[in-house]
Amino acid sequence: MNWSLIQNKEWSHLEKTFRWVADMREVPQDALHHAEGDVATHTQMVLKEAQRISASYELQAKEILWAAALLHDVEKRSTTVLEDDGRITSRGHARKGEYTARRILYQEIPTSFYVREQIASLVRHHGLPLWLMEKTDPKKTLLEAALRTDMRLLVDLARADVVGRICADQNELLDRIDFFAAYCEEQQCWKEARTFPSALSRFNYFQKEDASPDYVPFDDLKSEVIMLSGLPGMGKDTYLQKHYPGWEVVSLDAIRRVHHLKPDDASATGWAVQQAKEQAKFFLRKGQPFVWNATNITRQLRTQWIDLFTSYKARVKIVYVEVPYKDWLKQNREREQVVPNEVLSRLLSKLEIPLLSEAHEVEYAVR
Repeated sequence: MNWSLIQNKEWSHLEKTFRWVADMREVPQDALHHAEGDVATHTQMVLKEAQRISASYELQAKEILWAAALLHDVEKRSTTVLEDDGRITSRGHARKGEYTARRILYQEIPTSFYVREQIASLVRHHGLPLWLMEKTDPKKTLLEAALRTDMRLLVDLARADVVGRICADQNELLDRIDFFAAYCEEQQCWKEARTFPSALSRFNYFQKEDASPDYVPFDDLKSEVIMLSGLPGMGKDTYLQKHYPGWEVVSLDAIRRVHHLKPDDASATGWAVQQAKEQAKFFLRKGQPFVWNATNITRQLRTQWIDLFTSYKARVKIVYVEVPYKDWLKQNREREQVVPNEVLSRLLSKLEIPLLSEAHEVEYAVR
């Protein structure tokens, strides 16, 4: 597959074609770190360096790096503020940029799931090579990032980001990137993600403090829970009927339908969640496998339920369901309970794709 975000990569064409590129112009940056000027100027410099670095890449990797370079500071437009001391900051732009990159590459520019998530992950972590050692647990942060991001591409994006600016500490920043690359080698996640002894070992490492990635815990799990994840209308019920016929299902939507509850009624939703929780506990106490059928589109929400399931020694598999954007809108229109498009857009902007660090197994049922 030879995907490309756009064939004409001239900056003037990009500005005319994409509003989010035009928005970069005149977004200020702190002169201490970006003496070159605004975000548009910086991004053009980064793109030029990314193209130089990737000259010998195979085509797909070259396009992924270029797209990530174009999008890496896309949300400085919404996060840039002038502090009381006169400094300019853009805290949270990488995190917000991940959501924007995902939405653009799903909704506006149809992109394969793998390519899209590589780009979104690179946008999210583009500053990691500079700031890894300031994290609470650098090793765990690194190994989790490596489950979703090609570290070699991340290092090259970070280098392009540093060379594509004017700052007094450029050499120091490049040294940090070299250290990061060496640390990836040391932690066995440079060419591919770290290999864990087992799925249980991987889950144990990311869920517990002070755990070793090489530790092999005793497998005393007693049952299995399939957690479906996906935006409304993606086809989770259809997937369930095809792949898990006969399984017990705990479904928030089913509880709402039975009791005639409205999805936008907060108090009714709270009651439905409690009912679902009690049903889940019933199956967990019996050690009976079941499916947890809900949207589960944020990590925080998934973690809440996974903590409950694993407290009863259940093995958890997340199945993320997705179809192309146009098919999604069509399927939603054909549902018995249609979700308004503005609600779909709002939920899409919050979507966090399940990561392999969250559960014992993660399956991407993507069409």
